[in-house]
Amino acid sequence: MKKKRILIISQYFKPENFRINDIATELVKKGYKVIVLTGIPNYPLGKFYEGYDYRHRRYEKWNGIYIIRIPLIARGSNSVRLVINYLSFMLSGFIWKCLVDVHADLVFTYEVSPMTQGMVGVWYAKKHHIPHYIYVTDLWPENVKYTTGIHNKMIIGILQIIVDYIYHNSDKILTSSRSFIEPIRRRKVDKLKIEYWPQYAEDIYKPMKFTKHPEDTQLYLVFAGNVGYAQGLNILVEAARILRTKNLNVRFHIIGDGRYLFKLKEIIKAENLEKYFQFTPHQPQEEVVKFLSQADALLITLAKNEVFAITIPAKTQSCMACGKPILVSADGEVQRIIREAKAGLVSDAEDVNGFVKNIEKMIIISDADLKQYGKNALMYSYKNFNKYQLLDRLEEIFQGK
Repeated sequence: MKKKRILIISQYFKPENFRINDIATELVKKGYKVIVLTGIPNYPLGKFYEGYDYRHRRYEKWNGIYIIRIPLIARGSNSVRLVINYLSFMLSGFIWKCLVDVHADLVFTYEVSPMTQGMVGVWYAKKHHIPHYIYVTDLWPENVKYTTGIHNKMIIGILQIIVDYIYHNSDKILTSSRSFIEPIRRRKVDKLKIEYWPQYAEDIYKPMKFTKHPEDTQLYLVFAGNVGYAQGLNILVEAARILRTKNLNVRFHIIGDGRYLFKLKEIIKAENLEKYFQFTPHQPQEEVVKFLSQADALLITLAKNEVFAITIPAKTQSCMACGKPILVSADGEVQRIIREAKAGLVSDAEDVNGFVKNIEKMIIISDADLKQYGKNALMYSYKNFNKYQLLDRLEEIFQGK
């Protein structure tokens, strides 16, 4: 069978670190011709990466993938700019669809917020009478209320219409969480169109030789990823206050950048909690894995929100594939997964007392038990988030099976 040409719509792409980079690369390895329509890279700092702007590096080739970068407004550091960023990609995508005639056999929209990028995929698919598939990792418009702070009924109503239009004009809707299926079905979407397709970890995430954490630290905990408001990282500050009263020396190492980073550092400094924290700016994946290997346990935290409770953060699969114990402060799906896997200790989102109790348990737990958590995480990852099995299923979906 002749391999198809795939147009991927993703507002974020290499050099931004999102799993779609790996998915696109693997599709090329399977023999597909892959074209990616994306924006000028600016995530998570909110400003264009060095060397990228409206005139430079608008067309690139990477790993056999042809990349087209359409103009957008950088996301900046506030909610208004974020909304403008979302809308600008959708508008540029509409203009691009009208003016450019790129041939593809199917469209695959990779939806991490914003969902509005799905409009570009639907528009292109309709113009060329080809299938549109969408992968939903953020549930809209529920998610937008929290990430932007917008609750205006008229705006949310418009978003409801956009989301319904995208779902009803997609041939297949893949979800990263089982808990997304029912909310999507309630939008009068045929249940046969919806399928759970969990995220997987890239091959680079794997167990590495353990490097001992700093000698002056009783427990070394690593958080790697976007430092945004959704991640609920203020619980680390609250925990550090309690740990100081207990004379427990725990190090929270935060690797990444984001809209909450400056504020978080301000709070830590104001409360003289610097000894509990270590910060490293955004790193390539190869470096992140090295940091993860040094941790006693890896952190997954989320703010308290009913949408986040049904969301599985992408870092969940990455952490588990590294074969490390996991410490969770989050509700819902991610807590269920770690419990089911017996891969670490969990507490509810924003429950600082439960979180600190779990830290204390990890301090006194035996090395053998800690290692068992890591082994359990790795085994669960292999059984439930197997990259090659999932990619094979994706290929079947593209073939209409």
